[in-house]
Amino acid sequence: KIKKKITEDFGNEWEAYNYSKISYKKIKNAYKQYFNIFPTNKLKNSEGFDMGCGTGRWAKILAKKVKKLNCIDGSQKALSVAKTNLKNYKNINFINSLIKHDILKKNSQDFGYCLGVLHHTPDPLYGLKVCHRILKKNAPFLLYLYYNFENKPAWFKFIWKLSNFFRNIISKFPFVIKKKVTFLIALFIYFPLAKISFYFEKIGINTDNFPLSDYRNKNFYIMSTDALDRFGTKLEKRFSKKEITTMLQMVGFYKIKFSPKTPYWVAIAYKK
Repeated sequence: KIKKKITEDFGNEWEAYNYSKISYKKIKNAYKQYFNIFPTNKLKNSEGFDMGCGTGRWAKILAKKVKKLNCIDGSQKALSVAKTNLKNYKNINFINSLIKHDILKKNSQDFGYCLGVLHHTPDPLYGLKVCHRILKKNAPFLLYLYYNFENKPAWFKFIWKLSNFFRNIISKFPFVIKKKVTFLIALFIYFPLAKISFYFEKIGINTDNFPLSDYRNKNFYIMSTDALDRFGTKLEKRFSKKEITTMLQMVGFYKIKFSPKTPYWVAIAYKK
């Protein structure tokens, strides 16, 4: 039941914020934050998957670099948005499905990525098992899971706990209200803090521990989307580096490496 509700929430989100008017440059800048540790230069004749593709924003960049890309999403609404955004690509296969073991053929994929998805699922370990199963031996896999603020001071963690209290309330609202409330959060919290970080950085102040500093070079549309993503979801899990490493190793990945840059934690691993 929770899976269905979460899928509906994200379908509504990607229908509302479909990324169709975001410039290619903005998407590429965000793409680099995640894929800076991924061997995209070695994927020219390969087939891979985008697990939880949403609007297809990452696929818009990566599909140009590969032979075939399977875009998978449990929400038909989200997949419809992705199909529209990626209509000019002939090498994309769209699959409307929740994460399950037979989603693609076993040992069939040369690469895969799952960004910002599994921390919103009841069983992230199962999702990793599925991704591992469909990859070929030694295939690279890129993963992004919300971090548990292990590298942040206590006051930063307190702010998150406070925000999580409000998330638990806001996430229960009907979508129309959620969208309006999170838009206001983006306008009066995300945007001002992001701009303060932007100007602090310009005068040489380190903003690594400043809340929402990662948005300092991003536009308001992305802030609005992410505010809805963050406060609108009914399920959110967070992990340490050690926990992510353990899960990846448990299902059969090795050569695990974490990106030192935001967002935390992005990791690359290879199938044994």
